[in-house]
Amino acid sequence: MAELFDTQSARSALVGIARDFHGRGWMAGTAGNLSARLDEDHFWITASGKPKGRLQESDFLLIRISDGAVAERLAAHDRPSAETAIHRAIYSLFPDSRACLHGHSIEACMAANQAPPAATGLPLPALEMVKGFDIWDENPAVELPLFENWLDVERIATSVRTRFEQVAPAVSALMIRAHGATVWGRSLQEAYNRFEVLDFLLTYLTRSARSR
Repeated sequence: MAELFDTQSARSALVGIARDFHGRGWMAGTAGNLSARLDEDHFWITASGKPKGRLQESDFLLIRISDGAVAERLAAHDRPSAETAIHRAIYSLFPDSRACLHGHSIEACMAANQAPPAATGLPLPALEMVKGFDIWDENPAVELPLFENWLDVERIATSVRTRFEQVAPAVSALMIRAHGATVWGRSLQEAYNRFEVLDFLLTYLTRSARSR
């Protein structure tokens, strides 16, 4: 069971993840996007505007990492997800990444909203669950990178690329304010596990803030 998603084809696994995330309220309507690397220079990504609770294996496009061109289109009128540029940045920055998952969690947005307006990182709680990101320190001081949300997604992707080229993040995740979290991993299963871990940590932050 631990490697369930990695026993399936990439698009089949992404369909399963999309339906799972939709059921948890992390992909309401057509929100969010998922991708999986096919080879060194290509990844499959969800087509724009597809209801994630009813995603099909044909609802994907194959994108070249090097230039962002559509290498394969399974339906004539499908367009790549709006966040394709962010996925491209992640795959080019982290060659060992095999999957990238972006969802819209209420808890994630609430947690990010607690950070000061000028903050570029959100401190994560030093809980056992942080180990899900391969962090084994006794009392880890870890920040989730925060990025501003702009209508021009290319601008967000450029910001991600510029910052991470200078300093790699402590966790394989980032948060766009008032938008949602993006998590990547060395396998589909790892990315899925880490998205769950991040949502746990961010939910803890929002609930502990309410109890103060």
